[in-house]
This record gives sequence, structure tokens and C-alpha cells, in this order.
Amino acid sequence: MPNDQRFVLDATTEKLLPWVVAIAFFMQTLDTTILNTTLPRMAIALGESPLRMQSVVVVYTLTVALLIPASGWLADRFGTRRAFAGALVIFSLGSLFCALSPTLDWLVLSRIIQGVGGALLLPVGRLTILRAFPRSDRLRVLAFVTVPGLLGPLVGPPLGGWLVEIASWHWVFLINLPVGLLGVVATLRVVPALRSPLEQRFDWPGFALFSAGLVMVSLGLQGLGEHAIGRATSMLLAVGGLAAMAAYWMHAARVDNALFSLRLFKIPTFSIGVVGNLFARLGSSSAPFLIPIFLQVGLGYAPTTAGFSMVAAVVGAMTLKSIAVPVIERLGYRVVLVGNTLLVGSFIASFALLDRSVPLPVIIVQLLLFGLVNSMQFTAMNTLTLSDLDEERASAGNSLLSVVMQLAMGLGVAAAGAMLAAFGGTPPPADEAKVLYMFRATFICMGLLTAAAATIFSQLGRHEGPSVPASVVEES
Repeated sequence: MPNDQRFVLDATTEKLLPWVVAIAFFMQTLDTTILNTTLPRMAIALGESPLRMQSVVVVYTLTVALLIPASGWLADRFGTRRAFAGALVIFSLGSLFCALSPTLDWLVLSRIIQGVGGALLLPVGRLTILRAFPRSDRLRVLAFVTVPGLLGPLVGPPLGGWLVEIASWHWVFLINLPVGLLGVVATLRVVPALRSPLEQRFDWPGFALFSAGLVMVSLGLQGLGEHAIGRATSMLLAVGGLAAMAAYWMHAARVDNALFSLRLFKIPTFSIGVVGNLFARLGSSSAPFLIPIFLQVGLGYAPTTAGFSMVAAVVGAMTLKSIAVPVIERLGYRVVLVGNTLLVGSFIASFALLDRSVPLPVIIVQLLLFGLVNSMQFTAMNTLTLSDLDEERASAGNSLLSVVMQLAMGLGVAAAGAMLAAFGGTPPPADEAKVLYMFRATFICMGLLTAAAATIFSQLGRHEGPSVPASVVEES
């Protein structure tokens, strides 16, 4: 598809389009990280236990995971301009509904709406850049638009803590409205209406099976954690979800236009990378949910202090970026991923050592080091997964990896919530020692779950993996 011959950039679009996409990326990543610090105060305002609030995070990430596979088809069906503007409108309306929600149930429904818009922002924005700019400029432009996405996790936690202290939790969502409105106006003026010249058939049966599997497994785990539904129903949902995923696997083996072709799994590095991503991220994705709640509920810190403490992990992650690739090239993927996965699991479990006697600077150093090893993990896993894909399978492989990343975030939070409930009950115990035990046991279990993923990466050959790591995809 000769991109340069189909669309010619004018000077205004060339200058402003990257900014529009970058701001949308920032809004989406900010929303993903700003919420965790506010959950305890939000729970109090809604009359809920902090241990029931994981559903607010899970439904959003699950919705994003479900709609990522359909994003390309939607962009071709409606055009990039309408798809991107529609995503901003839906995301902003979802944010408004979240702020107006009087109960947890309404908030969860509103987060689903918000997730529909959030699911389309990142892939449609990236697709617009790929189609609008010539190949020679794409790397430069994509690097520019992803920088604000890296700032979201840096700004989100302290901003969320500050807002719930000086105002209320509602402003965590209301701040999206002016940015969203400005984004819609800019999109209608700047973003080109691009479509693929090739008519694409979408695998609706596969999408239905894949989506049903994700939803039922996630609801089953969430039900076990929140006790909102019976244990028997939760188990039935989880088993039904696994059956739907098995049905999708058989469907994908029989059709040519499968949502995710099984030919992807004939590439050993992709197979190990994507499965390892799923299980290794369960623990690391639960940490941004667990740690701010632990700092407030378990250790008694204010939301702002908890939010600023989480910045240390982001700083650690950004610091490692400059040395990650040389380390991988020198040691190889197997050594890095096996060793670093064990380190990530150990650092997650190490948060069980904290109590009120530990000084805050020690906690910050611990978070900084966790951010370092976590960033190395994401860099190595992502480049291993994508670097051996040929041009024909690169788009589908990247889409599946994005789905797995979002799915792991949701399942990790759901699993952490289930363990908190199992060790402490809902509502949480009033005794401080029992609260500490509840969190400590959960951190140890999530650390062990992460460390177990090292067995997946040990299946790599000693020198297996791409010789030069490819550009790293988003780490969130």
C-alpha cells in the first residue's frame, strides 16, 4: 500500500496531527494511572470497602482488551477522523458519567463506556500516523507521540492523590472533559479521513468467542475476589470462559481470516513471549493497584504521599530505558528474562516486609528498584515477542500482544483482589496486624505467581531471540 501516493500532507496537518494524537495518548495513559491512588477515598465516599474497588480497574482494562481487535476494522469502516473523534467523545462522556455515579455499580457501568473510547484512542491514533506520514518520517513521529504517554504514569498517581485531598474523587474524571472537548475540535479540523483501499472481512464469530472467553474468565475471577456472586457461579463463569477460548482456538485453525491467526504461534519467540507476557504481567500489573492501597490502608499514608511515592517506580522505569537494550544484547534473552522475572517476583514479595516502622525514604528506594527491574522485564518481553514477526504477521502479532497486556492488567488486579479477600475478608479486618497480614500474604502470592513465569522463559534456547531488539512498544 503506497502510503505516500494516497494522501499528501499539508503543512498544517503535518505540524498539528502529531500533537492531537499525543494529547489523546496522554489523556488515556493519565486516566489509567490516576485512579489507583484515589480508590480508598473513593470507596469511603461510595460507602464501599476498598477491597471491592478493583472492579473499577478491571472492567476498564477488560473493555479495552475486547475492543482492540476491532479497532482497525472500525477505523476502515468509519474513517480515521470519525473513529478518532468518536473515541474522544465516548471517552469524555464515560468520564462525565463516572463523575456523576452515585454508587459503585453505576461507576462500573460508566467505566465500561469510558473503556470503549479508551480502547480506540491508542490504536486508531497510531494507525492514523502510519497512514498519513511517509515511511521515512514514521519512526520520528511515533517517537514524538509516545512521549506524553510516558508522562501519564509520572503525573497520574500524585495528581490523583492531590485531587482527592483538596477536592473530591469526582475531579479525577472531570479533568478529562476540557481536554476531550479540545481534542474533538482539533480532530475534526486536523485529522485526515483515511481508509484502507482494501476491503477487510472481520472475523465476527471469532471475535464473539474470544470476547466471551475473556469476559467470563475475568468475571469469574472478579466474583471470587469481591464475593458479589456465589463461588459456584464464579467457577462456572471461569470454566465457561476457558471453554469459549478453546472453541476460538479450534475456530481459528479452520478459517483464513481468523481474528488472530494460529500461524503466529509457529514463531517460537512469539509464542514464548506472548505467553510469558501474560503470566509475568499478572504480578507486575497488580502492583500499581496494590501498593497505593497498602500505603494508605495498611501504613496510614495520605493519598498525596502515596501518589508521590509511586512516582519513584516510574522514574526507575524511565532510567533503565537507556541501558536495557545493551544489557539484553550482551546477556541474551534467556538469561535476562529468566533472571529478571525472578527479580520482579522477589521485589513484589519484598513489599511484604514493610510496616509502619519503615521510613518513607526506604519505601521510595524500594519502589525505584522495582521500577528498574519492571522496565527491563517489559523491554525484554516486548522485543522478544515482536522482533521475529515478518511484515505479513506484524500487525496481528502487535494487536494480540496489546490485548494480552490489557488482559494481564485486568486479571492481575482481579487476582490480587481475590487474594486480599481470601486472606482478610470483605470488609477488611479492623485490627492493624490482620490488615498487614492480609497485604503481606497477597504480595508474597503475587510475587510467587510472577516468579513462576521464569519457567516459561527458560524454554528459550541459549542464544534464541532477535539479534538486535526492535523498537519497544508501549509498556503500560
